[in-house]
Amino acid sequence: MWLPSYATPSERLSRILVVGFAVAVMLFLIAPLFIIVPLSFSKDPFFTLPVREYSLRWYEDLFGNPRWFEAMVNSAVAAVLTTILATTLGTLAALGIARPDFPCRRAIMALLISPMIVPIVIVAVGSYLFFGAFGLTNTRAGLVLAHTALATPFVVITVTATLSTYDTNLTRAANSLGASGLSAFFRVTLPNILPGVISGAIFAFATSFDEVVVALFLTAAEQRTLPVQMFSGIRDQINPTIMAAATMLLILSILLFAALALLTRRKAR
Repeated sequence: MWLPSYATPSERLSRILVVGFAVAVMLFLIAPLFIIVPLSFSKDPFFTLPVREYSLRWYEDLFGNPRWFEAMVNSAVAAVLTTILATTLGTLAALGIARPDFPCRRAIMALLISPMIVPIVIVAVGSYLFFGAFGLTNTRAGLVLAHTALATPFVVITVTATLSTYDTNLTRAANSLGASGLSAFFRVTLPNILPGVISGAIFAFATSFDEVVVALFLTAAEQRTLPVQMFSGIRDQINPTIMAAATMLLILSILLFAALALLTRRKAR
């Protein structure tokens, strides 16, 4: 299955060793992530392995405690708004950069993806000082705008990669048949680049939902997000509810990764 039938025994052995080594490395990297799952079902008020008694106590606290529930709602709202803004702005930027006559393409591309390169602490401090001048600190609007700046580069990269394989003659054909620029975009261009747009939106959502450093600088108690609440729980006191929240984030990450894999497979087809 892995190699042709005419492969030699040494080639088969080498393939088995390479695959085994890759699986071992993967398990070594991801195993710590899944240790939190049994801990989240422990009844004990502290971290113990193996789990002595299982319970949904900490999940009840996660969804029943107003602080944790409001933090989840704040994260979801901020992530959705960030996804909408970042996807719109990133797609428009990618469409402009993909044009062959676009000036200073490399410089502008480097500027757009700079939030991915600059250390997140510098981004957080700069956002705090900049938005503070406009009174946007401790507001949801400021958090969404800062997260949009962090998430837009992912949309730009994914949509630009999709546009590199897009045949622009399709748009020209639509225009020659009487379609306006806006109509040609929504009926021809967007359906063809939609997998890249959706992939960028998934990355944007994950970037905003999991971000903690910028949120620490820009949010007040009313806008506290789930990662900030988890950070506070670790700093103030070790609360096992953190394990339940981490398990929910892990499940969300797996679902987003699965959706991204399906989109990639569809695009390849």
